[in-house]
Amino acid sequence: MDLIKTGKFLQQLRKEKELTQEELAEKMSVSRRTVSRWETGTNMPDLDILIELSDLYEVDLREILSGERKNERMNEELKETVLQVADYSNEEKMRLLQRMHWLFIAGLLGFLTFLVITLLDLDQTSPYEGIGSFGLGIAFGMIILGVLFTSRYALKIREFKMRLLGKHKD
Repeated sequence: MDLIKTGKFLQQLRKEKELTQEELAEKMSVSRRTVSRWETGTNMPDLDILIELSDLYEVDLREILSGERKNERMNEELKETVLQVADYSNEEKMRLLQRMHWLFIAGLLGFLTFLVITLLDLDQTSPYEGIGSFGLGIAFGMIILGVLFTSRYALKIREFKMRLLGKHKD
């Protein structure tokens, strides 16, 4: 996707509606600077805003994403874009699944350590003292992380992490 081309198209659509950047920013609940970044191709609007822009400008979302009015070539490009998004989504899912496997393996090992030490009554002897409790703590910690990764809060946690790392979106 050509961000500059898309940005110029967004600018063209805004001018066709006779809106200033400030008026558009107010309608979209963003800053004028953000609208300027969209139109220069520095940033892209979030998907929900793209949908609102599509409705406001009365154009197809595919037209906005391609940066031009509909034509025959667009269907082929749309297929390519959808395939790229699907590939990216599958890669993200595989990475998350791999992390989940490692978390649950660590939790299982922690629980097995606790179980063995408890069943063999080794927790009372000095070299193994506390290891069983540590293993149980690891198991519970991994279960909690697994629940967080699979919950609806995972996205919010990821956004918070990105903000902490300074990789936030405008």
